[in-house]
Amino acid sequence: MQKEVIRTGPFKDFIADAVRVGDTIYLSGQVSVDDTGKPLQEGDLAGQVKVVYDSIKSILDKYGATMDHIIDEMWLVTDMQDTMANIEKVFAVRQEAYGRNPEVSQTMVQVAGLVMPELLIEIKVVARI
Repeated sequence: MQKEVIRTGPFKDFIADAVRVGDTIYLSGQVSVDDTGKPLQEGDLAGQVKVVYDSIKSILDKYGATMDHIIDEMWLVTDMQDTMANIEKVFAVRQEAYGRNPEVSQTMVQVAGLVMPELLIEIKVVARI
């Protein structure tokens, strides 16, 4: 099994951004941070979702893939009640990122916390090219 690994960003010494095996690309969970690891859009769930999808697009692009190649998506959120209260706004950002209503399987779970307390969401995807 041959793997093609991409490592960029502030956590590259610890975590691969993505691993491609054959025609499948597995992205590590993406969070709303800048190139130095500083959290972005603190307290703004929709803002964090936008930053995360921009990151996902950038990583997929390195493999010649797009958002259309995503087949599975998992959202890890720190506050399900707040997420659901803002779901229309958040899903509007999601739809904008995909360019339409996405045709992917999706799981959303609440977690006790993410790698930094300022982070409200982490998104992990699988794509096939």
